[in-house]
Amino acid sequence: MQYPAPIAHLIDSYMKLPGIGEKTATRLAFYTLDMPDEDVHSFSTALAEVKEKLHRCSICGNITEKDPCTICSNPERDQSTIMVVEQPKDVMAFEDMGEYNGLYHVLHGVLSPMDGIGPEEINIKSLIVRLQKQDRVKEVILALNSTPEGESTAMYISKLIKPSGIKVTRLAAGLAVGSDIEYANSITLKRAVQGRTSI
Repeated sequence: MQYPAPIAHLIDSYMKLPGIGEKTATRLAFYTLDMPDEDVHSFSTALAEVKEKLHRCSICGNITEKDPCTICSNPERDQSTIMVVEQPKDVMAFEDMGEYNGLYHVLHGVLSPMDGIGPEEINIKSLIVRLQKQDRVKEVILALNSTPEGESTAMYISKLIKPSGIKVTRLAAGLAVGSDIEYANSITLKRAVQGRTSI
């Protein structure tokens, strides 16, 4: 069946979201059609604001409304430790845990030669520049997902940092191989941070 153009366009738009197939997108489109006007307007405003008002922190690369972000600009944070994570949602997972009080660096991806993602495509260069400028940093924690891409990215970054004499650690066991940080519970994350080891 051919849907009216606005519905077809909305279905196509929903299908661009991860994990949303045609049936789910169709269901969401018709649900949106039945929503009150003020809810649809609020939803569309929220989508626009995410793109318009959020940008990357010039220091750590995390998403923020102001630059630098609240974590980088907080003098109460431990300035001697930087935790390197894959995505902004990983920062949120560690912050929710409440056991880590250092700084972060967000890569926005991992090395994946098969997908054409090399060191220049993710936020590695700014990490090295940051470490050269900030002599207070004593430890870099590589908190990347336990996937082949995450492991190879961790090893690559470790090789870049080690000549500087900065301690490089990796999250300890507690995170299963192949698991994503964002889905781990706070106890698992706590054990992983506390039991990190040198690499």
